[in-house]
Amino acid sequence: MEPLVDMTSGFSRPDGRQRLPGSDTLGPPGCTIAAMKIAAVQMVSGWDVEQNLQTARRLIDEAAHQGAQLVALPEYFCLMGQRDRDKLAVAEVAGQGPIQSMLQNAARTHKIWLVGGTMPVREASDGPVERVRNTCWVYSPEGQVAARYDKIHLFAFDNGKERYDEGQVLERGSNPVAFEAAGHRVGLSVCYDVRFPELYRSMSPCDLMCVPAAFTYTTGQAHWELLLRARAVENQCYVIAPAQGGQHANGRRTWGHSMVIDPWGEVLAVLPEGEGVVVADLADSRLNQVRTQLPALAHRRL
Repeated sequence: MEPLVDMTSGFSRPDGRQRLPGSDTLGPPGCTIAAMKIAAVQMVSGWDVEQNLQTARRLIDEAAHQGAQLVALPEYFCLMGQRDRDKLAVAEVAGQGPIQSMLQNAARTHKIWLVGGTMPVREASDGPVERVRNTCWVYSPEGQVAARYDKIHLFAFDNGKERYDEGQVLERGSNPVAFEAAGHRVGLSVCYDVRFPELYRSMSPCDLMCVPAAFTYTTGQAHWELLLRARAVENQCYVIAPAQGGQHANGRRTWGHSMVIDPWGEVLAVLPEGEGVVVADLADSRLNQVRTQLPALAHRRL
């Protein structure tokens, strides 16, 4: 695995404090950062990109009106096509296109950190596109690109009845990515990545891990909450998991259950199915409480 792409410039915080690699606290006693309200958006996207963008924007607006300072969209919020290759036709070049424009404008309008779920991104080319990246863009409250993460682990599944292989149309990324939002270190991942704890360890310590997803109903029912809570507990951080959740126009059913989990593994908010928003507070007091009473991050030896 290639080195972590760290957007935090040495983990420096706006208030001047530093979080050194391996540290599990936010700074000197009595020096705190206010709690940050975070929101996970759940969608049931279809094959009409414009309609999906309108829905995403409406739900972003709803989250912002509830006071969210960081809003996260699900995987493929912009398109759940009839065929997997449909995403090739709507893929955008970095910095261009209506999908990225909507995300940028929403972040700037509401002055929020926006984790833009995922969308297909291609290299600039006039020829036919055979593979794209499954890309998560993060926008700052000023509407600037704060981070880009390309999904590393590509999902493949075959139980004799259902079969799916993302590698047919996706090119995997290679670099873990973390960024700084309102004084909090945030790690990025996508869906199938949640099954690979070494990815999250490579970004630790983080205050928040994001897992936008479109889990299948079958795998979600068995493993979704289990894996998310495990990632929160072992990294002693919050996890926000915005998901696709419901019966899609293409016949696929996704698990949903978008949720926010605290560093002790407690589910703070969850939406089983359907469109909506779940909101919770990322509280430094809770992070410090968990990491102080059971300093597992400080005990790491490998």
